[in-house]
Amino acid sequence: MSRLEGKVAIVTGAGAGIGRGTARVLAREGAAVAVSGRTLSKCQQVAEEIVEAGGRAMAIGCDVNVREQIDELVARTVDAFGPPEILVNNAQGGGMGGAFVLEDVSDNVFLEAFRGGLLSSLHGMQAVFPYMKETGGSIVNLASSTGIMGDPGFAPYGTAKEAIRGLTKHAAREWGRYGIRVNVVAPAALGEGAASFRDEAPKRWEAILRQIPLGYMGDPEEDIGRGILAIVTDLQYLTGATLALDGGRCILR
Repeated sequence: MSRLEGKVAIVTGAGAGIGRGTARVLAREGAAVAVSGRTLSKCQQVAEEIVEAGGRAMAIGCDVNVREQIDELVARTVDAFGPPEILVNNAQGGGMGGAFVLEDVSDNVFLEAFRGGLLSSLHGMQAVFPYMKETGGSIVNLASSTGIMGDPGFAPYGTAKEAIRGLTKHAAREWGRYGIRVNVVAPAALGEGAASFRDEAPKRWEAILRQIPLGYMGDPEEDIGRGILAIVTDLQYLTGATLALDGGRCILR
C-alpha cells in the first residue's frame, strides 16, 4: 500500500513550481490532493496530470489573500475527499521581488508580503484545525533560505518568511496535544520565480549558486516535494522544526 493511501492533502500555490511538485509527489503516494492556486487553469493542468497517472486530485481556484476563499478551499476539499490530514502552505500571495532597497521600501510592500505569506498561512491553518483537532495531521509551512540568510533586496519577502517560522513554532507548541505536527521547509528550488530572477539578474544568481555546497538549485518535485513527503510520512516525531532543503546554503544551528 502507498504511504498516503486514504489521506487527504491540500496544497496551495500548486499550479507551478514547488506546489506542483509537492502535489504530484503526495498523489503518487496515494493521497487525494486539492490542487489550489490563483490561476485555475494551471491547477487544472496539474490535477489532470495526477489523474492521468492514476491518482486522485481536484483543482480549486483560491487566492490566499482572501480569507473567505481559503475557507471555501477547505470546505470544498472536505466535500469532495473528506477531512484534510495534510496542509502544505506553499502559496506566497505578495511581496515578491528582489529589488527593494530597505531605506526606501514602503509600508504597503511589507504589508502585502505579510498578508500574502504570514496571514495566508495562519488562515489556512485555522481553516483545517477543526478537522485535524479530531484526527491529527501534518502542516508544512514554507519559509525561505532568503529569509534565513538575509539576502539584500528581499527584505519584505524574507521578513515575512521568517515570521512564518515564528508562527510555526507557536502552533507546534499549542497544537501538539491534538496530534498536529507543524513544521517548516526552507527550500532553494528552481521554480518559476527563481527562473525569472535567474534571467533578470544572472550575476546575482551565480553568486547565490556559489553559496550552495551541492552546487545546484533544487528540483521542485524530486528535491523539495520528496522532502515534504518525508515530513508528512516518516518523520513522525518532528514538529516545530525548520528543514532547510537548500543544498546546504543555510546550515542551521
